[in-house]
This record gives sequence, C-alpha cells and structure tokens, in this order.
Amino acid sequence: MTPPEAPKDGNAARGDTPPAVSVCADAAAPKPEIMAKRRDFLACARPPASKQGTKGMMVQGRNRTDDGGIRVGFTCSKKVGNAVARNRAKRRLREAARMILPLHGRPGWDYVLIGRAAETAQRPFEELKRDLIYALKRIHGL
Repeated sequence: MTPPEAPKDGNAARGDTPPAVSVCADAAAPKPEIMAKRRDFLACARPPASKQGTKGMMVQGRNRTDDGGIRVGFTCSKKVGNAVARNRAKRRLREAARMILPLHGRPGWDYVLIGRAAETAQRPFEELKRDLIYALKRIHGL
C-alpha cells in the first residue's frame, strides 16, 4: 500500500492533508536499525563510503566490518524548508527505507538518506522508492 499524495496545488484545508506515510506495517520484513550518533553519519560521508544522488534524494552507503544488520539514518538540511517541510521529507524517506531496504539493502551496511529541496516531499512516492532502489544498486556496484 502506498501513501496518498498531497494535493498538487498545495491548497489543502486543515485536516485535508493526507498522511505523509502509510500506516500499515509489514511484520514479515526485518526493520533496519536507526542510526542516531553523529559519528555514524560522518563515517558514511567519508571515503571509502559510496554516494549516489537521485532526483528525489542523496544516498550514502558504507560497508561496516561487522556482520550486523542494516542501519539507516535520515537527514534534511534547512534548504529543504522549515521544520514542517523537513519532517515531512524525512517521514517519506523513512517509509521508503522501511519498504525497500529489507529487500535491496545488505546486512552489515550503513545508509544515510538525505532529502533534497523541493523534490523529496513533492516527488510521487512510487518514484521515490524507485530512486532508492536505483541508488542502492549503484552503491553496491550492480
């Protein structure tokens, strides 16, 4: 199930705005662990980590030395907009990661998804998921 999209014209009355993400959860897929430490984000940004930009987001990936599960972090700069816009973009990135990473991510890898100004929040959700799949394939060298 994909989340409904916001109105194209941006004129939504209070209470008319659809949710940014789907509310149903897939219990069969393992949830990626969420990164919260700054050092983990910085490690994904420096070599030998890989970076891949798409229209909807920037993805950074790093192969850790341990055999742990998939870890993921999310960030949006102030270029994306105010706090409401940044949080909406991050919610969409979180939902895309929840759906895609268990299928296309690799255990022992860290990923950081970075929202893009005027793209992450407005891009159709199916295209956002395709962007993430494309970026993961490029990061893994497929």
